[in-house]
Amino acid sequence: MEIPMAPDIGDEEHAVIAHFMLAAGGFGDADQRELVYEAEQVMAAAAEEAGVGEVDGNEFGGGKAVVYAYGPDADALFKVLEPTLRSLPFRPANVVLRRGDIETRVDL
Repeated sequence: MEIPMAPDIGDEEHAVIAHFMLAAGGFGDADQRELVYEAEQVMAAAAEEAGVGEVDGNEFGGGKAVVYAYGPDADALFKVLEPTLRSLPFRPANVVLRRGDIETRVDL
């Protein structure tokens, strides 16, 4: 697998923000949260190994899970995280790629 390299674009930080609807309301059930935590660990290791950024945490509430990741190039970061994000079973789901003031939504 080719690992994307983030270009040097200064101090501007980009974001990859993944949104998942959980089957259970509120904070989801324990199994759903565990799947998100496990995916987060896999993505954190992959992002670090590829040198494209970092996974910075999550939020649960309102029947949703959100995972946050940041780096210098949202596209390179998403390319590394995408296989794991798509492997999570929760739908509907989408990712927001934030490049400075520009956002792009990708449905999973």
